[in-house]
Amino acid sequence: MAILMIFIDGLGIGLDNPKINPLSKADLPFIHETIRGNLTKTTISNEIINSKMIVKTIDAGLSVPGLPQSATGQTSLFTGINAAQATGRHINGFPTKALYAILENDSIFKKINRTGRKGIFANTFTKEYFEAVRRGRWRYSASTAAAMAGNCQFLMIEDLNQGYAVYQDLTNEQLQQKNYSIPLITPETAGVNLLRQAKLNDFTLFEYFQTDHCGHAQDFDLAMVLLNRLDRFIGTVVRGMPPDFSLIITSDHGNIEDLSVKTHTLNPVPLIVFGPEASKFSKAESLTDICPLILASMGISV
Repeated sequence: MAILMIFIDGLGIGLDNPKINPLSKADLPFIHETIRGNLTKTTISNEIINSKMIVKTIDAGLSVPGLPQSATGQTSLFTGINAAQATGRHINGFPTKALYAILENDSIFKKINRTGRKGIFANTFTKEYFEAVRRGRWRYSASTAAAMAGNCQFLMIEDLNQGYAVYQDLTNEQLQQKNYSIPLITPETAGVNLLRQAKLNDFTLFEYFQTDHCGHAQDFDLAMVLLNRLDRFIGTVVRGMPPDFSLIITSDHGNIEDLSVKTHTLNPVPLIVFGPEASKFSKAESLTDICPLILASMGISV
């Protein structure tokens, strides 16, 4: 049994309003076929649960006033600790020292890997990224810090070239813009590559954050493109999963589902689970429930 998690930054479940919500009109054939409608409150106001799939919303607010933010939301997601309550506020962008400490102590990767099982972060990294962090020009994200806490081996350009890693934009366009000699690929190929890596591990995480950037830019045309790519990517993964795989898709806060504002939103986020472990996630109500439920489904006590 293996768990694959696709984390989509800034994807909430909003109103079925095509004037502000690209999820109301984007070309998403896999999602539409799966849930019989748009990925909005109208369609999933009632949970969709069966033996092999669950589609519901979970709370991203963490019982703390204000708009949910990335650093606390992701820390909560990857540890099961309510990071906003622990620090007394929502924290945006990159983790603070207090959040790094939570990630170091309670990372999902750390809890999995110390049992002798293998958890890995499937995103592609570059030498330039680590050099930028070393020089103080960049900081580690919550997901990267979580992987470091678990002593994960990071996947590099060489792994991407061999089809065992996925770049954060799915298609490698941004790598080409940075003058890397990397071929463009389709979202479908990215999905195949993610599965190839995931078959080597007990737990695999992939992070996609172009949705959050697009939401802040309020770029409706770009949103249509990105959401279609995600749909093709996810559809490929689900159709190609071995029968003992379970796929978890969720987010840290809303954003792209309401392009009438530049900020994050108070909307709930999706929890979509495919595979034999799906029904075990029906009890999830908040970001903090995801990590414990993943560990429990793997038979790891918390």
